[in-house]
Amino acid sequence: MSHTRWKLARERAITEGQNELPEVEAMRTEIRMAFDLGQAVYDRRTALGISQTELAKLANMTQPQISKLELGGTVPTLPLLARLAKALDASLNIALDGDTSTVAFTPHAA
Repeated sequence: MSHTRWKLARERAITEGQNELPEVEAMRTEIRMAFDLGQAVYDRRTALGISQTELAKLANMTQPQISKLELGGTVPTLPLLARLAKALDASLNIALDGDTSTVAFTPHAA
């Protein structure tokens, strides 16, 4: 399933479950934040035209770790985020405000 189709399915499921328990809602927020980071990594990597394997080498990671990260299956540490930003030749910008987050890689000027 592509990132776009997965994201649409995820958002549809979130919208349908509006009256959930607070702990379920909190879990969905955590998952959404992890997915948003993964999407930002995927978007920047593909914009650079590099493979997961190439990014993994640049960030001192493995290809399966990159794959899991892009799919929102992990929450990385700050040192790992710094390595990713350097490997992606970009600044990582994360804005957190309550249950919302914005994640973006800003390319360095050439």
